[in-house]
Amino acid sequence: MTSKTSGVDAITEEQLVARLRARDEAAMTIFYDKYGTALYGVIARIVKKEEVAEDVLQESLVKIWHSFLSYDTSKGRLFTWVLNICRNLAIDKIRSRQYRVGTRTQPLEDSAAQWQAAPSSFKPEHIGLEEVTRQLNPEQKQIIDLLYFGGYTQSEVAEELELPLGTVKTRARAAIKVLAKLIR
Repeated sequence: MTSKTSGVDAITEEQLVARLRARDEAAMTIFYDKYGTALYGVIARIVKKEEVAEDVLQESLVKIWHSFLSYDTSKGRLFTWVLNICRNLAIDKIRSRQYRVGTRTQPLEDSAAQWQAAPSSFKPEHIGLEEVTRQLNPEQKQIIDLLYFGGYTQSEVAEELELPLGTVKTRARAAIKVLAKLIR
């Protein structure tokens, strides 16, 4: 009686590396069976979302396959090399703008807000605030748009616009003063 695991364990790392260098596609299946679960676990701890972790693992496997000839056995074990590729792609994913924006918003059906009454501080007349912001100078409008309509923190705005944090804070404060006068 042979199991899938025993076939995977029967191949040595050196044999697997040789087969992958020879572009043996069946070796990639063995590679996945041998390392896939561990790599997925590392990625999932970084990105914290199952579907994103699956995508990053897929991207990682493609990158490993295409860049395998750059793997140098004298610099470390195969698992260490692929682990670094997966880890770096996972970190790149959570640093990406698309990921950050996606984590700030959630579908309304997933939100508890749809079942709650509007707070007493809710002022329907302030819904037109976006139109009022058009009267700001371009620098102030850009900051307000990112902070209030884009959901960014001041630090993220500073990073996005490549400005010092103090400059972002000053422009935001000045914009809020102008908005307060315009709204009155």
